[in-house]
Amino acid sequence: MTTAPLTSPVDGVTIGPARVADGADLWRIARGSGELDLNSPYSYLLWCRDFADTTAVARDASGRPVGFVTGYLRPDAPGTLFVWQVAVEGSHRGTGVAGTLLDALSDRVAAEHGLHRIEATVTPGNLASDRLFRSYARRHRADLTQEVLFPAAAFPTAGHESEVLYRIGPLGSPEA
Repeated sequence: MTTAPLTSPVDGVTIGPARVADGADLWRIARGSGELDLNSPYSYLLWCRDFADTTAVARDASGRPVGFVTGYLRPDAPGTLFVWQVAVEGSHRGTGVAGTLLDALSDRVAAEHGLHRIEATVTPGNLASDRLFRSYARRHRADLTQEVLFPAAAFPTAGHESEVLYRIGPLGSPEA
């Protein structure tokens, strides 16, 4: 299914599905975020190929990716979109691009697959992601619960914070 690009609150930025050619830019944006666990460049190429229907990319007026949200439908929880990563290039942060990306992706997933809940993990120090998911829950009139999914001790390297599971749902209609 081809989805027409959506316009974001930022002039000249549109939101649309991922393309394999976006993989290198998604890796670049993730690397520059300063918050995300960086995956290999190869994984972003695969993500854009195998999970394009659950990924959204923000593009500037020239078509260059400036932000993205990646996710997947949980195999054991139909109707649940797990948001893997959200990142926006520094020049577009704080402008509403991340919220627009998340809304566009959830709208597309709801139309194509059905959607009842969103899940994501956030480290306790990531205030921008905390605000993003709380704002999303308010706009969609949904409850948000939190619990530690993976404690810091579960990670093989020292220094990784716990990953707190944010569960948003059931999803309702977004506010007008």
